[in-house]
Amino acid sequence: MKVVRTLFRVIVGIVFIFSGFVKGIDPLGTVYRMQDYFLAFGTTWANDLALPLTIFLCVLEFSLGISLLFNLWIRKSAWMLIAMMTYFTVLTFFDAFFNLVSDCGCFGDAIKMTNTETFLKNVVLMGMVVPIFLWRKKFKGMLKPPGDLIVLGAIMVLFTGLSLYCLWHLPVIDFRGWKTGSEVNKTSDQAVQFFVTYKNKNTGERQEFLTPNYPWNDSTWLANWIFDSQRVEDPNQDAITLMIEDSLGNDLAQNFLEIPDYHFFVVVYSLEESNKPALIRLKPFSVAASQAGYSFIGLTSTLPQEVAAFKAESGIGFEFYSSDDVVLKSMIRSNPGLILLKDGVVVKKWHYNDFPGWEQIRERYIDN
Repeated sequence: MKVVRTLFRVIVGIVFIFSGFVKGIDPLGTVYRMQDYFLAFGTTWANDLALPLTIFLCVLEFSLGISLLFNLWIRKSAWMLIAMMTYFTVLTFFDAFFNLVSDCGCFGDAIKMTNTETFLKNVVLMGMVVPIFLWRKKFKGMLKPPGDLIVLGAIMVLFTGLSLYCLWHLPVIDFRGWKTGSEVNKTSDQAVQFFVTYKNKNTGERQEFLTPNYPWNDSTWLANWIFDSQRVEDPNQDAITLMIEDSLGNDLAQNFLEIPDYHFFVVVYSLEESNKPALIRLKPFSVAASQAGYSFIGLTSTLPQEVAAFKAESGIGFEFYSSDDVVLKSMIRSNPGLILLKDGVVVKKWHYNDFPGWEQIRERYIDN
């Protein structure tokens, strides 16, 4: 039983560390998903609590993982472990059956899972967490008190600092499609594949075929097999969905994404919620880039009349185009944020706290 206890402790610990880490280094992404839950439950009044609650939960999850993996303070942390797992197992049960949100984000953007897969994952984890809770007094701590508490406290402080750094700058690891180095001007030209599964009437055996490569015209075979299920594989599911619409509703996305030289996107998913002083600081940058012959445009989901009023007030001269706010949020975790592209590839991204000057860009990229 000692081997089983150790195995359960290590597996759950690793899962909690990974889950807490990938969400904790992208706190804004986790905030967006939490706000989806608030919307689903009609508690949007709690949106302002999403950020502190996100950081608290991610730090707690990561710290519980450390506690389990290194056998620190388990007798006490097991109570928090069973409470957290019970809550999220119940929540993902409702997700799986009622589809409250499209993506719970249990592993952030690192691993995508359906609501059903997430619930089943939690059921498996509960199968290990419950024994860990029942065996909590059998675990012998690696450190004696108060050493274990000091180590866990230090871990919580350090991980909180890491989450805040990623919030005030950008995630240290980017799992999204617009990460640095990604080619974002790909076209969706790959064929969608359809798979069908047939079940043997006599044996219950199942066989999967790529359509139309199955014996649909074999009457003898069809007499013993019945259709069971179908699934689709779309190799274009991660294709770029960015739309860049002008005032006439024309989609100019490919025009901008296929520019062969350096060009800049200023992403402002919401002008009202943006850091406007940081946006105004880009005025001399945008003028210098335009004078040097480089494209420099803004992307926003804010209404055109509100953008026009802001431009008139601030004196910003570069053009803004309309885009979907969900896509803009996925492009960069900053409002506003700056993206540099070349030949359809993301070269660099900057949080508004780290906006560079034109001379810095020219020396680092253009003159090299």
